Amino acid sequence: MNKKKIVLAYSGGLDTSVIIKWLQEKNFEVITFTADIGQGEEIDFAKNKAKKMNVKRIYVKNLKNEFIKNYIFPYLRSSAEYENFYLLGTALSRPLIAKELMKISYYEKSNYVAHGSTGKGNDQIRFEIGFKYFNQNINIIAPWRIWEINTRDKLLNFCIKNNININKKTKKFSIDKNIFHNSYEGGNLENLFFEPEENMWENTVTNQISIDYPIYFTLTFKNGDLIKINNNFYNTEELYLKLNKLGSIAGIGRIDIIENRYIGVKSRGCYESPGATIIMFARKHLEDLVLDKKIFDLKKKISFDYSNLIYNGYWWSPERIMLQNIINYTQKYVNGVIKLKIYKGVITIVNRYSNNSLYNLKNSSFNEISEKFSQIDSSGFININSLRIIN
Repeated sequence: MNKKKIVLAYSGGLDTSVIIKWLQEKNFEVITFTADIGQGEEIDFAKNKAKKMNVKRIYVKNLKNEFIKNYIFPYLRSSAEYENFYLLGTALSRPLIAKELMKISYYEKSNYVAHGSTGKGNDQIRFEIGFKYFNQNINIIAPWRIWEINTRDKLLNFCIKNNININKKTKKFSIDKNIFHNSYEGGNLENLFFEPEENMWENTVTNQISIDYPIYFTLTFKNGDLIKINNNFYNTEELYLKLNKLGSIAGIGRIDIIENRYIGVKSRGCYESPGATIIMFARKHLEDLVLDKKIFDLKKKISFDYSNLIYNGYWWSPERIMLQNIINYTQKYVNGVIKLKIYKGVITIVNRYSNNSLYNLKNSSFNEISEKFSQIDSSGFININSLRIIN
């Protein structure tokens, strides 16, 4: 009996490692795809693990620069976090992984794909909408929705029974890494009285042991995107690695939040995004300086919808693309230099400069007289705007 080919989005973690064996037992020829979006040594670990599990076709692709240029930077231009805190590091990676996996599916002439997302989470939606966008007739297998290995203990027992190696930290938490962020879920984090252990965090240090002096540096933006650190050009990957390191040693970028999943349940997630947190902070202050009030207000409104679309898995939707075009239009004004100080988990703005600045000292100062702004005009402004209140 000929085996059907199936392309698996493979991380090398607990869930997808079990899925390889499970699919093989279902008489599938498993083809793995691992996207290198900044997981570091985990990439080689995943590749070697797939080989040991008798996977013959193993795809690994370096997508870090594309991830930053075509997904992270466009998102950051929105200056929006999901539910006030979350920088969407996982949500941003899923459409890219889905796109590249579907390329492999086409090349391998496979009409089956699989992923390791649970039936309670967001990633199943993000992956599957992406798969269907590129091939509406694709057959999707989501083991978590159909198998009997439906708890973490059962997964671990399956690994022991089938001699599948697992990372010790994976036993405690579900971890997702990329150059933009690390996320931690599950395990003891499901207990809201549990304080995360310090050794859980991999990309930041606690404030107690963070560097004992403030770090000063400048960020230069062009059309809304970071292009320089301390007036030095770097490629996109180097920009992130440098800012991640600076933020890490200064204790920047940790959050522990309760979020509303699109599927309809609340969950607890711990995230660390040192570089992204710094960029987002600087960008917001630059936009304060250069965007007209009406444009600023409108952008804030559409960015709320934009961040929800990404979180919910609609990166490829026409409405996300439409909003992206509007956001990108506003960024032609977002050019300038922001000087920051980071120290013990706190980011402080030192100064800011832009040729597109709308700040006018004479108009705003109490000590300057402006030819364009007469204070007596404010009386009429107040009278007219109070009419609907007093009538």
